[in-house]
Amino acid sequence: MSTLLVLVIVLAVLMTIVGGETGIRSFFSVLINTLLLILVAMLISWGIDVAIITLIFIPLKLVTIIYLGTHDYKVAKNSFIAAFIVCLIVSLLILACQWLAQAAGLGPEAGEVLVGLSQMPGISYAMIAVTVAIFSTLGAIAEAAVAMSSGLLEIKRHHPEISRHELEASGTAVGNDVLGTAMNTILFGMFGSFLSLFLWYFRLGYSFGEVVNEKLFVNEALIILYSLIGVLLTVPLSTYLISRGMSNEVEVENEDRKHKSN
Repeated sequence: MSTLLVLVIVLAVLMTIVGGETGIRSFFSVLINTLLLILVAMLISWGIDVAIITLIFIPLKLVTIIYLGTHDYKVAKNSFIAAFIVCLIVSLLILACQWLAQAAGLGPEAGEVLVGLSQMPGISYAMIAVTVAIFSTLGAIAEAAVAMSSGLLEIKRHHPEISRHELEASGTAVGNDVLGTAMNTILFGMFGSFLSLFLWYFRLGYSFGEVVNEKLFVNEALIILYSLIGVLLTVPLSTYLISRGMSNEVEVENEDRKHKSN
């Protein structure tokens, strides 16, 4: 039995004990997303258009992340709408920034054999870089959307008389906490995964200019910025969607009361 399989089993057991049915669904969400990423890589290697694959798999990944990771349909619905809108906005930003950065492909650290792959005909590494950036931001955006939606809907359930203005104020307070934790998670995740590469840069005497112009570093730094921007956009959008939904529910209730009184 390999170490990876043991860790997967431990993860499944812990998620089942801690989360119960939701934990089991979240575990299968992780497995399905892993299989989706493998499928994306296979489809790209078979020569299918990268842009079409990206457009198809963005909603698929959001559905598996959000709907399998939450037990409340209303939370999942609001989270999916907010995350999908933010993903479309961030995708446009990614397209523009990746074109300006010109950091697609593989750097010299990858070795001569792999560097040659970035020049293969029929494979657009520029679009692959865009796809990688979009998929890397989906997790952070979906997590922020679920955190905001679940928090605000829970407040609304416990205080059904709350006004829209008060709910938006609560959304601002919840959003500040979500932003703080999400940004720290993204930043420390990047530094943790890139620590060995940073050490290599320093041991080889890379100057600051060489580091900030190195493809691997530029791509990772851009992904962090995309994720942070996505989280920043998700917080107010989730608050707006939930407060707007509350206003619509109030209007429907008022109309029902009028019809009953008549």
